[in-house]
Amino acid sequence: MNLEKVLTPKKNFGQNFLVQQSAISAILQQSLASPAPALLEIGPGPGTLTEGLLGDGRPLWAVDLDPEAIAFLADRFRTCGHFHLFHGDAVQVALPEGGPWSVVGNLPYNAATPILTRFLLEPIPWERMVLMFQLEVGQKILGKPGTKEFGPLSVLAQLCCRVTRLMKLGPGAFRPSPKVDSVVLRFDPRPDAPSFETRRELLILLHRSFAHRRKTLSNNWQGLVDGERTAEILESLNLPGQVRAEAVPVEAWMELLGRLRKSVG
Repeated sequence: MNLEKVLTPKKNFGQNFLVQQSAISAILQQSLASPAPALLEIGPGPGTLTEGLLGDGRPLWAVDLDPEAIAFLADRFRTCGHFHLFHGDAVQVALPEGGPWSVVGNLPYNAATPILTRFLLEPIPWERMVLMFQLEVGQKILGKPGTKEFGPLSVLAQLCCRVTRLMKLGPGAFRPSPKVDSVVLRFDPRPDAPSFETRRELLILLHRSFAHRRKTLSNNWQGLVDGERTAEILESLNLPGQVRAEAVPVEAWMELLGRLRKSVG
């Protein structure tokens, strides 16, 4: 199927349709290996992954912002009684009740971060997510302390999930070809993940802590807690007084949040 003939890719929707068959097969294999009773696809576009997902037989819900894609998919899979299609922005649209889901998506580059953040911060029941990102975003999700990629998204994702890099894809895997590489990541929920309320609170702290990357935590926390108390908190975790956010290990952030709660509460 010539995807660009049946559905015109739209730059404002960040559409780049996956056409590399080996990647399609690998994504389907990883998604369908989940025991989740239902499937959720984000940004199905012309249905490259949708066809394989429907072949599994589990109920499939798919959400897309592009009305042309919605019309095309509704017609293409009109005989599939277990296919449920709805139009909306995956960043904020009300998702159907049910689940837990195995979530799969070739995410639009311009909305990938807020979509992932939503699935980490809201009590959406998912058992696995297999998602495509621009390589730069994927590197931030997988970022390690002490690197320029490490930031709020790294900490949040790694505290909530076990993140596995599945494959890197070049521009030739898509039509039209993007100017950047892409990466597919698998997310499996951690049993010891923080509560949703704690995640939201933590993300506020992370954004404040990383607001000025070259400044120390002590400087970024000015107005939140006094310098003497900051020094005590850092010392209690064996962190240097002049430590920057990018050097703090992932696991230490929950301890920092707990001690700050006591100090400002």
